Amino acid sequence: SSDVCSSDLNVSHANNKTKRKFNPSIKKIKFKSDILKKNITLKVSNAALRTVDFKGGIDKFLSSAKAFKLSKRAKRYRSKIVLKEA
Repeated sequence: SSDVCSSDLNVSHANNKTKRKFNPSIKKIKFKSDILKKNITLKVSNAALRTVDFKGGIDKFLSSAKAFKLSKRAKRYRSKIVLKEA
């Protein structure tokens, strides 16, 4: 199984077993970037959304995140933010 979704079995009352997947809850969210002075649209999971909120906004989240964990689009925004901050 991959990192993104895990699989398991649904077991009915009659003990019939069927395969199922646990997919992450993905949402398309617009974040307001104070450094870039524009809205950033990214597809994020609920967990990532909570992390962005915890870090104090999309700018702080992207600048503190490891580049290999981000999508191509998020990496592009990250590099722009890091350049503007410097």
